[in-house]
Amino acid sequence: MTNPAIKFENVEKNFGTLKVLKGISGEIHRGEVIAIIGSSGCGKSTLLRCFNRLECINSGKLTVNGIDLSQPKLHRNILRQLHTQVGMVFQQFNLFPHLTVLENLTLAQRKVLKKTPKESAELAGQYLDKVGLFDKANSYPEQLSGGQKQRVAIARSLCMNPQIMLFDEPTSALDPELVGEVLQVIQQLAAEGMTMVVVTHEMQFAREVANRVFFMDGGVIVEEGNAQQVIQNPKSERLRNFMSRINK
Repeated sequence: MTNPAIKFENVEKNFGTLKVLKGISGEIHRGEVIAIIGSSGCGKSTLLRCFNRLECINSGKLTVNGIDLSQPKLHRNILRQLHTQVGMVFQQFNLFPHLTVLENLTLAQRKVLKKTPKESAELAGQYLDKVGLFDKANSYPEQLSGGQKQRVAIARSLCMNPQIMLFDEPTSALDPELVGEVLQVIQQLAAEGMTMVVVTHEMQFAREVANRVFFMDGGVIVEEGNAQQVIQNPKSERLRNFMSRINK
């Protein structure tokens, strides 16, 4: 069996005296889609941010795509390697407002991957086409809807040819009618075998697309397993309570 794409053992993360992750362990296999669910403040976004070193763990062992992220300091070349292999899409899109869509997609390709303007523009065009926004290449972010901005953000990450994609509540900032267009793109990536970890409140999406679900509460993984099983037949009282609030 191949090594997991992500493996974490007894991981702890503190912010001052606040313990956010309390010795949690798990692994994510290549080609898997994992949905992390739980109430706000349970640690799910913090765990996700540890996977691409936006947060540094305080103790435990964390390996992502063969890179050991357990050390307090990493050489910048290692970090650059990590950030090309692990893409991340945020709630708030994080597009550069003064750049066109095409420029947003080509900037990191040229600066980090050292691609020529022609190479980077061609790849950007391919991924804009993939997310259904080829005709928006010369638009600016302010001219796009929230759903379009998020699809551009996904295309930008894909331009770096990542092996793992992380999504931090990618639909939470969107109007309800725009959620579907973003989830459809993520669903397509799942069908193509992309390894993905998605922090989400979209239970139907988690049930239909994720292979497994991690339910977090109070900085620990309370329950994990087959997505449909965990969401439809929760074993723990904490997850049952969470699902009853979600379904109201």
